[in-house]
Amino acid sequence: MTPHLETKLPKIGTTIFTVMSALAQENNAVNLGQGFPDFHCDPKLVDAVSTAMNQGLNQYPSMLGVLELRNEIAKKIQTLYSKNYDPVTEITVTAGATQAILNAVLAIVRPGDEVIVLEPCYDSYVPNIDMAGGTVVAVPLTPGTFRPDFEKIRAAITSKTRAIIVNSPHNPSATVWTDEEMKKLEQLLSGTEIFLISDEVYEHMVFSPLKHLSAASYQGLAERAFIISSFGKTYHVTGWKVAYCAAPPTLTQEFRKVHQFNVFTVNTPVQHGLAKYMQDPTPYLELPAFYQRKRDLFRYGLERTHFKLLPSEGSYFQCASIEDLKVSEKNLSEADFCKWLTTEIGVAAIPLSAFYAEAFDQRTIRFCFAKKDETLNRALERLAKL
Repeated sequence: MTPHLETKLPKIGTTIFTVMSALAQENNAVNLGQGFPDFHCDPKLVDAVSTAMNQGLNQYPSMLGVLELRNEIAKKIQTLYSKNYDPVTEITVTAGATQAILNAVLAIVRPGDEVIVLEPCYDSYVPNIDMAGGTVVAVPLTPGTFRPDFEKIRAAITSKTRAIIVNSPHNPSATVWTDEEMKKLEQLLSGTEIFLISDEVYEHMVFSPLKHLSAASYQGLAERAFIISSFGKTYHVTGWKVAYCAAPPTLTQEFRKVHQFNVFTVNTPVQHGLAKYMQDPTPYLELPAFYQRKRDLFRYGLERTHFKLLPSEGSYFQCASIEDLKVSEKNLSEADFCKWLTTEIGVAAIPLSAFYAEAFDQRTIRFCFAKKDETLNRALERLAKL
């Protein structure tokens, strides 16, 4: 007889992303729910990885990550954000950004510690904190605008606060933090022992005239921050699951202790391929314009509907209010509306309530426009019914 196992994560079930993707497949719907591209990456990147494989670079690399890749990461951060990270002591290559976030949480959070998360938030944050034995303190971003409310953040800080997790460009709302907001955060944390986990996986998807403001650019934030970014998002290879974390030496030391006994290291040929490909900054420098065009195409098409579009300042997401839709189904919850949209209209989206611990419903859903133009146009044709 199998022994009884009491779950350590009783609140965790099948994710909304899995549910909506399965529903989309069942109904032959256009899947604009889960955030991944449906187009290929640059063949030059695949060639670089294949070359590494053919050269025999297939054994364990350094636990820290291939040095050539860490060097390129350091150069990029220095060029874009004027912050010098030592690739030997301050940069670690990880098996995706989700793993990097878990590493950071496990490295610093102890039972009884409190961690502030700003809701709505990426769905791994809360379970990561739970796994570390910490207590989640959820502070809502301002409904409608999704700007940080620093008075509420300040009020949430206690003697037990160990860390705060921030995400800009923001998933799911597509908002981008301003210089004023970054400086307010810097001022708020000044003189405290609070760590910052800065989730910057969409750093290269900020739309003109805005620009990404990394925590690395603010001394008071950088000195306490684990800064995380993703090659999967940047280079259209989400399935490769390769990312990195940049942090001061003392933080990196603890981060690597977790990393060593979590995944130990990341696949070798992909790291060498990425190192070679990163030598040309053009792909990530041109990425904002690439996605801005797709965003504009999608927004223009949605203007034919009664969706009320929220600003999309960065990432590859577009949020829309369903409050003004002239259909009887508008009174459904966000989650039920997304199911109806998938089965009846043939387009899958994600309810914003899925990004709140208490499923806060504000009549808003999220689309992903990281798709081929023909995919977006097919979705827009169907959404035009609304």
